[in-house]
Amino acid sequence: MSEPAVVFDDLRSESEDLDQLVRELSPNEWTAATPAEGWTVAHQIAHLAWTDSAALVAVTDPAAFAVEAEKALAAPDSFVDDGAAEGAALPPAELLARWREGRERLLRALREAPPGSRFPWFGPPMSTATMATARLMETWAHGQDVADALGVVRTPTARLAQIARIGFRTRDFAYGVNGLTPPAEPFRLELTGPAGESWTYGPDDAAQRVTGPALDFALLVTRRAHRADLALAAEGPDADRWLDIAQAFAGLPGKGREPKGAV
Repeated sequence: MSEPAVVFDDLRSESEDLDQLVRELSPNEWTAATPAEGWTVAHQIAHLAWTDSAALVAVTDPAAFAVEAEKALAAPDSFVDDGAAEGAALPPAELLARWREGRERLLRALREAPPGSRFPWFGPPMSTATMATARLMETWAHGQDVADALGVVRTPTARLAQIARIGFRTRDFAYGVNGLTPPAEPFRLELTGPAGESWTYGPDDAAQRVTGPALDFALLVTRRAHRADLALAAEGPDADRWLDIAQAFAGLPGKGREPKGAV
């Protein structure tokens, strides 16, 4: 588990990097289509603002969050899109201000939360550090959608370790959300970070293992690329199955990205 202070700093840095990408966009660029069907750049930022707001309620008022979670369960196919559409309709300057204010309020609430706190969410309950890591993961993932829409190639950072960690820890959740029974056998994950460093998770002697670049694993568990386009290798049938269903985010899996070679 990462130290909360480190995750908080990484979350702020990830948000600031995305802010740099969108703060000077033209009106046409705000309406550029992203790889998520029906979502523009504005939808991506609006979704982050909406989710930060939901996370703030979860941290500060769990009873109120329970009401929102019930609404989500009542409309699982539309509540995410509805939240994004509402924010995307705002003028870009207003949307940016809402996102900036919301993410700072959430970060402050997480920093001030008592040690050992756990918060409800649309998936399993989360600790303070895990909530911050989840927000970093979502910020990075939706930032990737924005970068793809704008034709920008982002430089990978050591913050990918946070996404790798949550992607590994959500293995059983990914099986469950796909209606499958998680394997009893532990997995080994061996990744190469952006600077050539080694990041490993799970027991050394695990027969089921996944290896490859950390960036590719982050793209996989956020479902921002199809496994066929990534340099990830699986040893063992269960590990191989995992690469088809891995996801680090709460909610339904969605259809994911098609392989680049698909017609």
